[in-house]
Amino acid sequence: MSFTVYLSGEIHSDWRAEIQRGAQDAGLDVAFTAPVTDHDASDAAGDHLGPASEGYWRDHKSSRVNAIRTKTLIEQSDLVVVRFGDKYKQWNAAFDAGYCAALGKPYVTLHGDDIVHPLKEVDAAAMAWATTPAEVVETLRYVLRA
Repeated sequence: MSFTVYLSGEIHSDWRAEIQRGAQDAGLDVAFTAPVTDHDASDAAGDHLGPASEGYWRDHKSSRVNAIRTKTLIEQSDLVVVRFGDKYKQWNAAFDAGYCAALGKPYVTLHGDDIVHPLKEVDAAAMAWATTPAEVVETLRYVLRA
């Protein structure tokens, strides 16, 4: 069995690379996709569409351009991993989880136990909650090889 896995959420650590290495080391047939993880590039995604007033309108244009990629890759995935880091609030990750729930798309949350309470609804709709990238890899191993 093969899977396409979309890796959503926090962009300030190497959790994506850890999951990809773990899946490769385990010999799993997984193709990984992700949002644009270069923060400056993501913020400027809509700049080519002409000038906008500062703040809200620049973010509005860029978020809509980014959503083309995000929505398409989530819809094409078999599973989504949604990472919530502890340094910043990842509102976009919460939105991605909600989108998965609305689509009936299976997703796994990845976060520490210190933010269980604020994520209780997000976790309640998830198929699993992992605290480490290794736990995500083990979940993939089970799903693909059981």
